[in-house]
Amino acid sequence: MKFVVVVGSHRSNSQSSKVARYLGRQISELVPRVSTFHLDLARTPLPMWRESDDAQKDNFESIWPQISDELLACDALVVVAPEWHGMVPPALKNFFLHCDGELANKPGLIVGVSAGNGGAYPISELRMSSYKNSRICWIPDHLIVRNVEDVLNDSSELTTASEGKLRQRAMYCVRLLAEYAKGLSLVRSSGVVDLVAHPFGM
Repeated sequence: MKFVVVVGSHRSNSQSSKVARYLGRQISELVPRVSTFHLDLARTPLPMWRESDDAQKDNFESIWPQISDELLACDALVVVAPEWHGMVPPALKNFFLHCDGELANKPGLIVGVSAGNGGAYPISELRMSSYKNSRICWIPDHLIVRNVEDVLNDSSELTTASEGKLRQRAMYCVRLLAEYAKGLSLVRSSGVVDLVAHPFGM
């Protein structure tokens, strides 16, 4: 089984990347025979999506094919989305614009991140607008990491009682995502999916 973990922050060494590393370790520990590919959009920025633009073609073709191959080969997606001004960062929205069938009928887990007590808006935004043409299947559960600077740090010690609950929830979400990955693999192999005749959602 293969998981892709996407860090949606533009910032280098972001708190979102810290959360992604933590979840990557959880995936390795909890999911048998798993491999993980990390895509940090600060370290690997994608050109802004345009319907047709020869000027960006060379740059895009040097970056996207490997990412596309990793996405095509994956069974599940984890998206770590910081809340900036109540919104998903533009690099993450841009990522989904580039996806063209790679994520179709694959389960995804949304992880909202906030420096304070927020973090819910990215969940709502991604559930509302990112699935239509990408065909990603967000699982019903999600994770919100609030006061992110204080939690999921390299130390194994818990800073608060609520961090213990957060870690338990993270374990639950990873295990659940793995089960959805098994189930949705049957949908993809059923022969029913036809993205040629029906490339766009409604």
